[in-house]
Amino acid sequence: MPIQALSVAEYLKLVNDTLRFIPSDQVVVEGEVSDYRVAQGKWVSFDLKDETAQAVLKCFMTTWQLKVAIEDGMRVQVKGHPNVYERFGTFKLNVEALEPVGEGALRRAYELLKRKLETEGLFDVSRKRELPRFPQRIGLITSRDAAAYGDFLRILNNRWGGVKILHAHVHVQGREAVGEIVGAFEYFNRLDDRPDVLVLTRGGGGLEDLHAFNDEQVARAIYASKIPVVVAVGHERDESLADFVADVRASTPSNAAERIVPSRSDISYELETLTGHMESRLSHTIQDRAFVLERATNLIGFILERQKERLSRAKEGLLLLVNSWLPRLREGLEFSTRVLRQVDPKRVLARGYSLVTVGGHVIRDASTLEVGGEITVQFAAGCADARVSRVNNKGQQKLV
Repeated sequence: MPIQALSVAEYLKLVNDTLRFIPSDQVVVEGEVSDYRVAQGKWVSFDLKDETAQAVLKCFMTTWQLKVAIEDGMRVQVKGHPNVYERFGTFKLNVEALEPVGEGALRRAYELLKRKLETEGLFDVSRKRELPRFPQRIGLITSRDAAAYGDFLRILNNRWGGVKILHAHVHVQGREAVGEIVGAFEYFNRLDDRPDVLVLTRGGGGLEDLHAFNDEQVARAIYASKIPVVVAVGHERDESLADFVADVRASTPSNAAERIVPSRSDISYELETLTGHMESRLSHTIQDRAFVLERATNLIGFILERQKERLSRAKEGLLLLVNSWLPRLREGLEFSTRVLRQVDPKRVLARGYSLVTVGGHVIRDASTLEVGGEITVQFAAGCADARVSRVNNKGQQKLV
């Protein structure tokens, strides 16, 4: 029976169906990157080649799958699904995971990603937040099996104690590390009662050991955290990208505990110093107020004494004035009394004179009288009504 011929497209499809059975996580390809390109901001392509052979493996992936920065000449290991592009019959590898290989490649990837994140502003000092002075709840992100876990808790309890620790157990290196660390940050930030501060820590290690702490996803998770973040990795010489993004960088897990909580002895000393300053200021204030009060009292006494002296002088002056003017006033009064007595009409009447009035008006001139008019004659004792019978312009008159 003759073998049925396949079209090229059918054959390539058969090849692809066969290639699908190759497990992507069990085959790792290592080579040198060349012709690295990014199209439309989301499609990554590069060639993977050996140093000796001329064979080239076409590789494709998306930008979100690319977790590290790469460039031509960098040696990497990739995992993915092999595939034949049926339209052109080109063999390619759809990459699902990529990691730099060797200290040099890791260092170069680190520098490239560091430059990228720095350009985006993830390291800006202006965005870094202050830690609370007395945190009540701390979110701890590390492996429970790591020495960093025990070191951090021991120093924390020795210095302060009474702080609630919310621990998220994660791998700090290896394949699961990045996803677990990012997940821990997301978990703590979703809580209604969020911790006051987050601590991401591990012991020291080489560049390969610190791969998760140099991962872009971890860096962006720290940057996006609504909670202040402290990162403590190994020793002073180990500086990860997570350190640069964190609000506070601690040199070791123990130093992280020292940076987060104060020591009891320091607080006691501060309280004693503050109490001493308050007592000193209070004493100075009391002395100042007492001095002001004393001056005010003295001033009031001085003013009262001056007023007393002025009042005494005024009294003396008034008495002098009274003593000086009183005799004169008495003499004047006596003189006026004598004058009044001399001109008193009653005294004149007592000497035999009389006073003639008409209608209450005193008559001084006889010519003003009319014959037959009624008049009143006032004597020293009593009065009499009369009628004018004749008027003598020479001063004599006849009364009826």
